[in-house]
Amino acid sequence: MRQSQLFTKTRKEAPGDEVSKNAQLLIRAGFIHKEMAGVYSLLPLGLRVMKKIENIIRDEMNMIGGQEVSLTALQEKTTWEKTGRWSDEVVDNWFKTKLKNETELGLAFTHEEPLTALMTSFINSYKDLPCSVYQFQTKFRNELRSKSGIMRGREFLMKDLYSFCRTHEEHEAFYKKVMHAYHAIFERIGIGSHTYLTFASGGSFSKYSHEFQTLTDAGEDEIYVEKNKKIAINKEVLTEEVLADLGVEKSELSVEKSVEVGNIFTLGTKFSEPLNLSFAGEDGKNHPVIMGSYGIGLGRLMGTVVELNNDENGIIWNTSIAPFSVHLVSLCKDEVDIKKCDELYEMLKKKGVEVLYDDRDSRAGEKFADSDLIGIPVRVVVSPKTLAHDSVEYKKRTESTPSILKIEDFLADVH
Repeated sequence: MRQSQLFTKTRKEAPGDEVSKNAQLLIRAGFIHKEMAGVYSLLPLGLRVMKKIENIIRDEMNMIGGQEVSLTALQEKTTWEKTGRWSDEVVDNWFKTKLKNETELGLAFTHEEPLTALMTSFINSYKDLPCSVYQFQTKFRNELRSKSGIMRGREFLMKDLYSFCRTHEEHEAFYKKVMHAYHAIFERIGIGSHTYLTFASGGSFSKYSHEFQTLTDAGEDEIYVEKNKKIAINKEVLTEEVLADLGVEKSELSVEKSVEVGNIFTLGTKFSEPLNLSFAGEDGKNHPVIMGSYGIGLGRLMGTVVELNNDENGIIWNTSIAPFSVHLVSLCKDEVDIKKCDELYEMLKKKGVEVLYDDRDSRAGEKFADSDLIGIPVRVVVSPKTLAHDSVEYKKRTESTPSILKIEDFLADVH
C-alpha cells in the first residue's frame, strides 16, 4: 500500500466527545470512523487489523474441530418466544423492527436460539455428536450507554461458538479445549500476560462459567486477582466456598480494573429442550443435547490491545495483528533516489512482506509523527544520506534509537 493512495488521513485531535483512549487513537490514526455513539466503521487500516484478529481466532477454532457458518442477523419472533427471550422484560437490549406486512423481527444480539433451531435438521442420532459450530457475526445490542470506544458497541463483530454433545462428560472435555484455545488466542494477539481466567456464576447447569478478563485501567469491571496462580474471581461469586474451591485466601487477592475479552458457558439443556433438539441414543431413547456457548468480541479485543499498547506518540501494534509489518518511509526528493526507494518497495512486496510505503511529499517530522501514531512494528527510513551508503535507517516502534543496516542485510532478514 502506498500511503499517498490511502484515502484516510491522520488527525491531530480526536472528536471532542470521545473519551476512551482506544477510540481516540484509532480515530486519529485513521483505523476507524465514528458514526455515532457505540457505532464505528472500520477503515482500511482498521479492517486489516480486524481480519488478522479474526484469522487467529479462526485458526484456533478450526484446530479444536469448529465448523464455520454465517447465520442471519434478522430473527423470527417465534423462535425466541420458545425460550422466553423475546420479551423486553427478559432481554432489555433488543433492537426490533418490522417487515412491510407488520411482522415483527429482531436484530440478533446472540445466536443460541437460531442455531439450536437450525441443528434440529441435522442432529438426530448419537452418531451425529459431538459437533461444534462457530461464526463471525455482527451483533446488535441496544446499550443504554456506550462510552468505552470500540470495547462496548451497539453494533459489533463477535465470534460465537456453540457446542453440541451427548453427555456432560463429553461437554466438559470440549469446554476445556475451548479454554486452552482462548488462552492461545490472547497470547497470539499480545495480551496473554494481562489476561486472567476468571470464575463467574455458572447458572443452572454448572457451578461456574468462565470469563477471560484483561487487566486495564480502561476496564469497566472489577475482579479479584491471584497473580501467582493466574486466576481471578468475579465479585458476584466471591464467597468462602469459592475461595476454598480454588485454594486461595482472600488476603492473597488484589482488586483490579479489567475488561472482559471472552466468556465460556455451560448451557446444558436450557436451549435444546424448549427448541426440541434431541438425539436417539445407543439405548434407543431420546435425549436432549448438552450445549455450550463461547464468545469473543473482536472489536473489544482490538480496543483492549490499543489500551494496553500505546505511548505518548501513538499505538504500538503487536506483530501478529499489525496492519503492516514494515512502514517504509521515504525522505527522498530527487528522482534517482525516489526510484531506488520504489525499487526497495517492490522488492519487499516480492518477498511477501506487508509494507506501508510513505511516498508522500511531506515533511520528515510529519512522516515520523504519523508513523508513530499508526504504530507499525518496524519503521525503515530511506534518505539520500542512507542511500549514499546503500543503507536504511531501521527502528522498531518500541525502540527510541534507530540503527543503520545495509539494504542487502535488511532484505535478507525481513519477513
